Amino acid sequence: MRTIVLAAALSLAVTVPAWAALPNGAPAPAFTAQGALGGKTSTFSLTDALKKGPVVLYFFPAAFTKGCTVEAHEFAEATETFKQYGATVVGVTAGNIDRVAEFSSVECRDKFMVAADPDAKIAAEYDAKSQGNSAISNRTSYVIGQDGKVVASYTDNNPDQHVQLMLDAVKALHTK
Repeated sequence: MRTIVLAAALSLAVTVPAWAALPNGAPAPAFTAQGALGGKTSTFSLTDALKKGPVVLYFFPAAFTKGCTVEAHEFAEATETFKQYGATVVGVTAGNIDRVAEFSSVECRDKFMVAADPDAKIAAEYDAKSQGNSAISNRTSYVIGQDGKVVASYTDNNPDQHVQLMLDAVKALHTK
């Protein structure tokens, strides 16, 4: 029964447009990046974060833009729920560290780490680079299991469903 519930929940979380990101089951590229939490800079390591539980990794085009601010607020509101399921949330954008530090405090409300991805190099590894501007990322969200593999992904410029779909995938992973 749990397998059926997991498959049904994950099928909702992986519906993506044609420019989909890494497929489910693909290894998530390990990365380390300078980031900020609550305005304080530090280093984020995917490998280290996965030792604690699944990771919700979301790429967004640019700090302090309308859609990215909405998405950051929604992830901030849901961070405690993600933590209840053992998941770490991290946002990644092509901004510089100073801009990311300010965004982590103001729009992410000191709730989760935001990493700087100059030239969208990490986004490229995750097939999340923008089709229209290769210097930024698409709005793409992932859940990465503790085994380092992609469990769910979702790409859509509209920020509205990213948080809920990633939360559904984390919950499904937790009931496995």
